[in-house]
Amino acid sequence: MEATGKTRIREIRSFFRKKDVVISAHRYGVDAMGAMAQGLFASLLIGTIVKTLGEQLGLAFLVTAGGYATAVAGPAMAASIGYALHAPQLVLFSLIAVGGAANELGGAGGPLAVYLIAIIAAECGKLVSKETRVDILVTPAVTILMGTGLSVLFAPAIGAAASAVGSVIMWATELQPLLMGVIVSVLVGVALTLPISSAAICAALGLTGLAGGAAVAGCCAQMVGFAVMSYKENGVGGLVSQGLGTSMLQMPNILRNPRIWIPPTLASAITGPLATCLFHLEMNGPAVSSGMGTCGLVGQIGVYTGWVAMGKAITAWDWAGLLLICFVLPAVLSTLFCQVLRRKGWIGEKDLKLS
Repeated sequence: MEATGKTRIREIRSFFRKKDVVISAHRYGVDAMGAMAQGLFASLLIGTIVKTLGEQLGLAFLVTAGGYATAVAGPAMAASIGYALHAPQLVLFSLIAVGGAANELGGAGGPLAVYLIAIIAAECGKLVSKETRVDILVTPAVTILMGTGLSVLFAPAIGAAASAVGSVIMWATELQPLLMGVIVSVLVGVALTLPISSAAICAALGLTGLAGGAAVAGCCAQMVGFAVMSYKENGVGGLVSQGLGTSMLQMPNILRNPRIWIPPTLASAITGPLATCLFHLEMNGPAVSSGMGTCGLVGQIGVYTGWVAMGKAITAWDWAGLLLICFVLPAVLSTLFCQVLRRKGWIGEKDLKLS
């Protein structure tokens, strides 16, 4: 009996391998979440930017185009997740309906609902793909029914839970801007450099307002900090790839010498509370922008679109705060801390060199 059970387990594992169903933290926590963020960029984020640009320039076509892009955020996220999970074509295309249902029913916490439900629907679709003679009917039906069924049953609760967590973080930041400015800035900044998606986390939690501003500060501290303090080793190419791309490029170096992470993290612990307490920097654009930092200047564009959407009278103080928090202070503080650690021998000459 025991031997039969072990044989059955081996058969199931073999079937899962054949179907490329890999249950792992990396597949779901890194690949799927990163892809979900890209789906958000290609729909909600770019749509918001285009729409705002159209409103500022008085171009109705851009407003319309941006509206169409933002309307398909759920399907775009789900399809991106399916792509990351190596879903066959019929599964991938069926996830479009799943994403639409999960995002709509999830409300403000729609991105988290899409993330969880799309993963399950995609894996179930992969398991039945090409297993029957009527695959063109079975695979889409299983994927869509599983995904929409889970959406009806669980998306509202998932969305409410994510929204509640995000609301608590934002409420706590309003109540204790100094402490929460440090916590949110450091944690979101660290998440940006790690091989997970800070943008997807911010989107899932709906992190906006003052907490969103702290998140922007933390991400900028990591990206600009690493870019500037490693300029000696990496030159202009490294400055651009890290400052406008991602500080994740430093992960191999961080694994070899974790001390190189100290300067930008300390910088984020300073710029976060400055953003919340001194400049009152708020992110009232798309929540996904809170976790983007200076990547393509998306974080700064998000802050600006939020100003416009809120009808804010933008002052020189606002611009000064944005420039100092996002660019000047991260560069100065990270370089200063890095020099101290270089003198102590904690950071060597080639420790920040990109491979």
